[in-house]
Amino acid sequence: MKKGCKYGTHRVIEPLGVLPQPAKKISNDMELYSNEILIDVIALNIDSASFTQIEEEAHGDVEKIKAKILEIVGEKGKMQNPVTGSGGMLIGTIEKIGEDLVGVTPLKVGDKIATLVSLSLTPLKIEEITAIHPEIDRVEIKGKAILFESGIYAVLPEDMPENLALAALDVAGAPAQIAKLVKPCQSVAILGSAGKSGMLCAYEAVKRVGPTGNVIGVVRNEKEKALLERVSSKVKVVIADATKPIDVLNAVLAANDGKEVDVAVNCVNVANTEMSTILPVKDYGIAYFFSMATGFTKAALGAEGVGKDITMIVGNGYTHDHAAITLEELRESAVLREIFNELYL
Repeated sequence: MKKGCKYGTHRVIEPLGVLPQPAKKISNDMELYSNEILIDVIALNIDSASFTQIEEEAHGDVEKIKAKILEIVGEKGKMQNPVTGSGGMLIGTIEKIGEDLVGVTPLKVGDKIATLVSLSLTPLKIEEITAIHPEIDRVEIKGKAILFESGIYAVLPEDMPENLALAALDVAGAPAQIAKLVKPCQSVAILGSAGKSGMLCAYEAVKRVGPTGNVIGVVRNEKEKALLERVSSKVKVVIADATKPIDVLNAVLAANDGKEVDVAVNCVNVANTEMSTILPVKDYGIAYFFSMATGFTKAALGAEGVGKDITMIVGNGYTHDHAAITLEELRESAVLREIFNELYL
């Protein structure tokens, strides 16, 4: 077996010299390098911003969605939406382990895992798309994928259904970052807080701010409000359009005694919500953009334009122990688990 770069640069076809994620095309030849792992793929969880864009382009036609996904993977060797730049993650079983990783990785052939690295850098070959589930952004396939030596993953837990675990692991970076960023007594606003990542963030934020803090959930409508109120009675839920920054600002201020918040979190899956995240944050506060629909140029120039001296954090989907933190939320909260079972199984 040949040995490749631990970060996967040996798979890059175009342009040479870059890492697999920003590459336009990578090799999805499933011939294994000695420091790679071959996965028999069961399903893809497409990033919410990416799936939303593809679904809108296809006008909801499932066959057109399938065709677009096959087109992207055929051209790029990976599932990376050319509009949003984002990917998602997958579940599958370990089919083969490169000889250099045998005895090094705790994985063994037959283990069922969720990859915690983006599909936007994962070599992927799809033989057939067997089902599309638009309501949960999931694509069932027959296919193979490669996990690089540096790739992170989670073995699916035995104490919950795999689809439930997958739904949470898909957005594990968000609530785990909240666990790091949010402090007792703080005020936190979460945009898109009735979505998958938003509900987990709201639950974690309530834990972190404690009894003297304030968590504000921004949702689109009464249906989402009712859903978020089930997650925690301690969340102040407000209805506002996240693409209208002044409306969001006014709603958040009204829910926070007229004060700007310490932390704002963007979990929205549509574009043009940057300023709705930035405006409610007080000087020296934090804006955390988990959404892959974020335009970071818009965020940087927008904050400058309104004179906001805040820390803006790119939505890194990884932080230490993010899988463990997120799965523990589902174990702790019977209500969260019930909602996720209703929505994502």
